[in-house]
Amino acid sequence: MMEYEKQLNHFDEKCRESALQQIAQQIEAGVIKTSPEMDVVNMHCHSFFSFNGYGYSPSALAWLAKKEGYKAIGIVDFDTLDGVDEFLHACDILNVRGSAGIETRSYIHEFSDRVINSPGEPGVSYVMGVGFPASFVPVESQPILEDMQIRAINRNKVIIERVNAFLSPASVDYEGDVVTLTPGGNVTERHIVQAYVLSSRKKSSDLVKFWSEKLDLSNDEVINLLQDLPRLQNTIRRKLMKKGGVGYIEPTGDSFPLLEDVNKLIVSCGAIPSIAWLDGTTQGEMDAEELFSLQIEKGAAVLNIIPDRNWNIKDEKTKERKLYNLYQTVEMAKELNLPLNVGTEMNRYDSPKIDAFDTEELLPLRKDFLDGAAFIYGHTVMQRILGLGYQSGWAKAQFPNQRERNLFYMKMGYQIPPGMQGIKVLQNARCDESPEFYLCLF
Repeated sequence: MMEYEKQLNHFDEKCRESALQQIAQQIEAGVIKTSPEMDVVNMHCHSFFSFNGYGYSPSALAWLAKKEGYKAIGIVDFDTLDGVDEFLHACDILNVRGSAGIETRSYIHEFSDRVINSPGEPGVSYVMGVGFPASFVPVESQPILEDMQIRAINRNKVIIERVNAFLSPASVDYEGDVVTLTPGGNVTERHIVQAYVLSSRKKSSDLVKFWSEKLDLSNDEVINLLQDLPRLQNTIRRKLMKKGGVGYIEPTGDSFPLLEDVNKLIVSCGAIPSIAWLDGTTQGEMDAEELFSLQIEKGAAVLNIIPDRNWNIKDEKTKERKLYNLYQTVEMAKELNLPLNVGTEMNRYDSPKIDAFDTEELLPLRKDFLDGAAFIYGHTVMQRILGLGYQSGWAKAQFPNQRERNLFYMKMGYQIPPGMQGIKVLQNARCDESPEFYLCLF
């Protein structure tokens, strides 16, 4: 069993597919037991096509959900759709409710004087798309995705050039040391940090002295960091690549694609543009009603939240403030008809694999979180099989009222069984029936 799980994270796609099929066969034969389904979801997991702290591939994330009994799971990779087809296929094989998405940074001119959710960077906003039915991108939108990726590559190369000079002799080669850390060649800052950690081990005989000098920390602080890889990598990234660090690149209005262009790409693929909310403490997010309304005008129809960073906080005063912001934001999302996409990201070594929905802090929000997951899954399946997802002409004609449209896809998400059972039922249905017809299929 452990060998199959290891193969699920192999960079060779054929190895992952073989392991997936073996696991599915052993589940069917009763050899492998999985946990009963629980009322928990993680709809925001980065796979190793961007960066996953556990090294999980899209197939491995689908297996995690099946093994642990998650009601639904979703991948959201940075600047790439490389994992979409594999992930949805793995969910089909393992009978898991899944959704796939993309995340990137964009520029919002109307908030050029306010920090939104990218610390210290006015006008720059992390944004997402969820509910992609496939990795296919229409010809007319391919230049947008290619532009996003080229911008990311150029930023990464500048970061490495600057940090190499500072961290010498622990320098790295972009193609040889960094690109090789991810199967699709889609490099993030976290891959760059990983490469520097590996390089330091090879090129420095005294890691404590090396990192103490480079990070301006005491020997004792470095000794503690070397025993805690997540903290070490987070510290390197914060000190060297974020604002004030030698590798930091000050963004301008031309550094990232416009929000309108990102949303155009997402909609053209049959997916749903989504607002990414941080914690409500930045100037931009303090003006949440203005910010959300603007993004809705530009196409957003879902709100993404990372709950863990809004309640699982040691400092009580900070926790009280951010938890209050979380509750207020969920209420605002309801008023604005924005279903929720929630998850833990898993793009750090210390990210939890699932949110603690049964805690005192999150229990009041659990139904909202589950409803949001059902909505996104319902849209995903209807779009994949019938072309009748949230953005379809059929949906807009049937449900000119957004609240009613959201309710329909949420109901479908709760009713459609995961895996091939639900898919086969929809495959035998016509794509021009009434909403009531589809609701009565299950």
